[in-house]
Amino acid sequence: MKYDIIVLGSGPGGYVAAIRASQLGLKTAVIEKESLGGICLNWGCIPTKALLKSAQVFEYINHAADYGISVKSPKADFDAMINRSRNVADGMSKGVQFLMKKNKIDVIMGRGVLKRGKKVEVTDEKGAKQTYEASNVIIATGARSRALPNLPVDGSKIIGYRKAMSLAKQPKSMVVVGAGAIGVEFAYFYNAIGTEVTVVEFLEQGLVPREDKDVSKELTKVFKKAGIKVLSNTSVEKVDSSGKINKVTIKDRKTAKEEVIECEVVLSAVGITPNTEDIGLEALGIKTERGLIQVDEYYKTNVPGIYAIGDVVAGPALAHVASAEGITCVEKIAGHHPEPIDYGNIPSCTYCSPEVASVGYTEEAAKEAGYELKVGKFPFSASGKASAAGTKAGFVKVIYDAKYGELLGAHFIGANVTEMIAEAVAARKLETTGHEILKAIHPHPTMSEAVMEATAAAYGEVIHL
Repeated sequence: MKYDIIVLGSGPGGYVAAIRASQLGLKTAVIEKESLGGICLNWGCIPTKALLKSAQVFEYINHAADYGISVKSPKADFDAMINRSRNVADGMSKGVQFLMKKNKIDVIMGRGVLKRGKKVEVTDEKGAKQTYEASNVIIATGARSRALPNLPVDGSKIIGYRKAMSLAKQPKSMVVVGAGAIGVEFAYFYNAIGTEVTVVEFLEQGLVPREDKDVSKELTKVFKKAGIKVLSNTSVEKVDSSGKINKVTIKDRKTAKEEVIECEVVLSAVGITPNTEDIGLEALGIKTERGLIQVDEYYKTNVPGIYAIGDVVAGPALAHVASAEGITCVEKIAGHHPEPIDYGNIPSCTYCSPEVASVGYTEEAAKEAGYELKVGKFPFSASGKASAAGTKAGFVKVIYDAKYGELLGAHFIGANVTEMIAEAVAARKLETTGHEILKAIHPHPTMSEAVMEATAAAYGEVIHL
């Protein structure tokens, strides 16, 4: 059978690309070796958010007295939290199955390998092979946890993020290696339900090292207050997992002093590796660099008819980026004229508590780029809605070009700020100025009015500070 498009992988890049292709009248198939929805729906974005919500609810209950409510001896049921997370993921995966049927997309289960002539050989779980052909093939095979030589994952004492959301029992103590989004989200979850957590980050900035420094400092303050030990500018030298308890040797990169931390479980959260091995890239001569497939602005590889999107190409390894790339790629294949993606306007979200969300330049990066800045910050401690909700931690920080008023960057930390960042993304897309945001009336009382207040602070017009 020949298709117009075959998509290899059904994550948020792959299944979205397939649906858009079908909408445009292209005969489409998706090849998936595990579960529809890929890592995001089954082992990433969705189930982790379910776990984090359970932790947040538990925290609310523990602080019920702050809201005038009396609750006696609440207890976290770890197994029930894990089961709820898995059920949420299963439901979302079934939703993708429905979307495949609705859009008349053929789903081929098995492991796909690219062959010459724009063909894909699929091996099913029984070992049977079948070859499919298409006018165009889109590689969307995603990524997996990156392994470090001195941190060998064994699935029990040293684990990756997949195991972290399906452990048989809650560990009493955990060392999280890596303080990016995955690391801090799991650190928050396990600490909230009673695990003793230490976070070790190689970079000097510490927590969420790619975010604005002010955000990192604020999150570190909140984490430490919650009892999480945060060690920045620190390397993990080795892990002795031979005994009942892990012995983690760490080294301060500034003083070179070493110490040993004991814990039940080590979580490796040091990034991801693209799934580009053994899928036929070499046989077809598809160019890669450091494991990433090289593509143009419309995701075409150097081999005609072969495209690649998502975590297998350069750029932010985020679900919403993969989806946008899939749509752009397919529309170009269909003969439309889509606008190339602006990678300078991609929102980033971290779902610990407080949440972190950002888009555009950090203050440091904007200065390095040569801009003259107007910077405003509004703390949620001055927000009426935040005070009423009991969520006063964090702030909104906005960075404007002093000359033209362009919104260069926005950095939020606080309750539900991942729901607020889209305003800044839209403002940047529309080339909105600081004056226009300031004069756009924001509803009161809301968390979102902090964007207006921070903008007012940048221009010396803040009212509530």
